Amino acid sequence: MPKLVLVEPRASNLHIFSQFPLPRLGPLLLGTIMRRRGWDVELYVEELRPLDATALRGADVVGISTITATAPRAYAIADRARALGKTVLMGGPHVTFLTEEALGHADFVLRGEAESTLPAFLEAWRTGGDLSAVPGLSRRLEGRAVHNPPAPLVRDLDALPVPDFSLFRVGRPRTRGRRIIPVQTSRGCPFDCSFCSVTGMFGKAYRFRSVGHILGELRRYDDRKNIVFFYDDNFAADRRRCRELLEAMTGAGMRFRWTTQVRADVARDPELVALMRRAGCHTVFIGFESVNPRSLREMRKAQSVEELDRAVGVLRRHGIHIHGMFVLGFDQDDWETVRETVRWAKKARLTSTQFLILTPLPGSEFYDRVAAEGRICFKDWSLYDAHHAVFRPARFSLYDLQRAQIESHKSFYSWRAQLRRFVGGRWLSLSLGQYARSLNRMWQSRNRTFMKALELLRPRRGAEVSVDYRENVVLDGSFQG
Repeated sequence: MPKLVLVEPRASNLHIFSQFPLPRLGPLLLGTIMRRRGWDVELYVEELRPLDATALRGADVVGISTITATAPRAYAIADRARALGKTVLMGGPHVTFLTEEALGHADFVLRGEAESTLPAFLEAWRTGGDLSAVPGLSRRLEGRAVHNPPAPLVRDLDALPVPDFSLFRVGRPRTRGRRIIPVQTSRGCPFDCSFCSVTGMFGKAYRFRSVGHILGELRRYDDRKNIVFFYDDNFAADRRRCRELLEAMTGAGMRFRWTTQVRADVARDPELVALMRRAGCHTVFIGFESVNPRSLREMRKAQSVEELDRAVGVLRRHGIHIHGMFVLGFDQDDWETVRETVRWAKKARLTSTQFLILTPLPGSEFYDRVAAEGRICFKDWSLYDAHHAVFRPARFSLYDLQRAQIESHKSFYSWRAQLRRFVGGRWLSLSLGQYARSLNRMWQSRNRTFMKALELLRPRRGAEVSVDYRENVVLDGSFQG
């Protein structure tokens, strides 16, 4: 069999999880599937294992999975592989929504979920079969882009294999000496928030693995040295099914701790929260997004501030840590709503927070709207990491929106706040606070030119310019760094 090299490119910029890399499951699952079919598969997750020069030379087919923030790196790898004469495919959310852009760098694009598309494509490629029969495949024919009908979503998630972590070659990611194991039990989300691209990629309908299938995988990781991270967008989406899984985990005496993402509405069922804790839940990641009711309505979050308050109270009573995620920059946001959000996060005594910048991700309704309104100011995709201001907000300048994020982190992780954590014996929160403070300072140091460019744009609010911050040049010539 030929050799398949799969690559998950690294992000160009610092982000909150830079020291806690978690590979996405897509490339790992695809590699597992093709290895079972007899292919020689090598997986490079660049955050864990650098992509060396010999890797591409030894490949017959190179598959690159990318999100928006890693697209420039992905395109650079694709260009290099094609120059070596390799067949290059690309997949992932970014190229699913911007397929023709990707076809400028890759021979083929696999749109959407690729668990059935990749094997069909590789079999046709290997045997000279009919590529027009491969669902979800895009390519260029006679100079124009041709898109096969989309592949159906994977309905039976139990049919997917358990990921083969030996593909990493460098061991699994770790934190505090514990191995982090990514596990996904469901796909899809019916809420369709305006700024999110998940539904465009995975659909609105929830699809679940069976409890027995999940338990079989979890038994492999039943060790106190492991931390399981459930990748689900909303782990407790179906409470009956969630309760069934948690009861099975407690009945099996699972010893690992685990973390996951939930919505604030999980607190409507305190008994379920108590069961989560008994089953080993350590931390939940919650997208609070905002405590501005107008912004919550704008983003169609379908939650109230009162619900956020209740969630914090219930989760804290059961001893579950909360990592709160907030998004700044909606049209209803201004400096006062930002300050109110930070005050709320402090009062809630969240273990840790992320204050993210609203980012127009391709595939989201928000992207389509601000693009149509001419409000996107930067098209360097590496900036689309929720840490850089890239579109013109309604009530901020670009510079002020960026400062709002920086100052929010400074305030939440201030020395005074750190002292309170120390006095209160909140050791996890204290250590994460030190890391966050360090990361905030490092980000500002590495982005001085970007910040200078944003500041220079303040008097010219409304003007659209393109900034190559890495070369310290505004491309319209108004600033030479």
